[in-house]
Amino acid sequence: MEYEAVIGLEVHVQVKTASKLFARSGYTYGADVNTLTDPVVLGLPGALPVLNKEAVRQAIRTGLIFECTIPEITRWDRKNYFYPDNPKNYQISQLDHPICKDGFVEIELPGPSRNVMGEHKKIALDRIQLEEDVGKLTHEGEQSLIDFNRAGVPLMEIVSLPNLRSADEAFAYLTSLRIHLSYAGISDCDMEKGQMRCDANVSVRPKDQKELGTKVELKNLNSISGVRNGIAYEIQRQQQVLAQGGRVVQETRKWDADEGISTSMRSKETVNDYRYFPDPDLVSLKIERTFVGELQQSLPEFPFRKQERFFTIYDLPYTITSVFYPNSELCDYFEEAVKFYNQPKAIANFIANDLLRELSEAHLSIAKNNFHIMPQQLAELVKLIDEGVISKQTAQDIFIEMFKTGKDAKHIIEDKGLVQNSNEQELVNFCKAAIENNPKAVAEYRSGKITAINALKGSVMKASSGQANPALIDKILHQLLDL
Repeated sequence: MEYEAVIGLEVHVQVKTASKLFARSGYTYGADVNTLTDPVVLGLPGALPVLNKEAVRQAIRTGLIFECTIPEITRWDRKNYFYPDNPKNYQISQLDHPICKDGFVEIELPGPSRNVMGEHKKIALDRIQLEEDVGKLTHEGEQSLIDFNRAGVPLMEIVSLPNLRSADEAFAYLTSLRIHLSYAGISDCDMEKGQMRCDANVSVRPKDQKELGTKVELKNLNSISGVRNGIAYEIQRQQQVLAQGGRVVQETRKWDADEGISTSMRSKETVNDYRYFPDPDLVSLKIERTFVGELQQSLPEFPFRKQERFFTIYDLPYTITSVFYPNSELCDYFEEAVKFYNQPKAIANFIANDLLRELSEAHLSIAKNNFHIMPQQLAELVKLIDEGVISKQTAQDIFIEMFKTGKDAKHIIEDKGLVQNSNEQELVNFCKAAIENNPKAVAEYRSGKITAINALKGSVMKASSGQANPALIDKILHQLLDL
């Protein structure tokens, strides 16, 4: 029997704010344990929550990015559960009146090759709710240690409808979420730092069946690739259970990335288990339409729309746009360089091939702007190539020197005497010498093997210490060989 997977994702995203959702204490990843708390976070008697407006603002912006409905009234509820990472024994969350409803996340699936754009799909959302994060447990042997620094951090729970059908779609969904939220400055979405966490609800059913299968919640998915791997395993596991005549049990399972398996943790809770009720310390929040309109105007250009614009305006290939569009800082750097010299393809190639390579090797980031080459310096380098001052090969060496020192290309060219040799008579002599010293290449060229001319070009470049004008060499060699 052929089975179909049905997947829904619950993604928790920390909102980037100066203080916590209902308290004044701040949050910094990596701070000394239990140093970022206060009476509200710890749930001490008499401490009352006060709502963080910036968290609300960013949650609404998130809803607008994904074309959600922003209700006029949103409300806070207490979700009760007795876990050691929750100091109050309840979490302030949202049940019936979330801050955003419906909407969708656009995703891009892998294409038939790395040079071709894949299919775009819209994955429907159920809701986005705003809630407070809990503390972090660290297990050491038979002990569990609790750090409450993270407790109270603003957290959005972004809940999809069960519309995903494969592990690859889940991977694309999380990738799209991360890119969009990073673009808007809402969250850095670093899964290693716990800024984005995902629980996957996975079930399988016979291909033509409309009724959903038994749902299993998969936890401990610590990376986007881990989500894909965990879902792929769980789909296969459930299919094997059904194929062998067994029954899938509704439960919560833990993904073990090292072993590549999921293991049972506990039976799955239901909504009733949490005994929700409206939080008596927080009033309902009325969201003014003018406020929503102002937030709509604050949104950046969305990633996929930027990708389309780079196709149409700059005529860049997919291999370049697929590298650029996920990184807003990289896109900004590219467009700033093009303002100084309107040769987008040449500039884009330098960024994609040379700049990113050097950044990677130096462990630097374009987002932090902690490297030397400014956009106008790169534009100037490309212009010098087009003007025939330097060759493309020499330009790559100059670029590395620029990256290391921050010097302009012109200064490096002058200091090292790297001006391209375009003296036609001198190059004619080099070409004649190359023809005389490479009779085999000459014979192959004249017998129809056009690529044999490259051996002659290499000889000329060597004789000129790499400074001969390649276009002029090509012209002269063809003239001499075609006599």
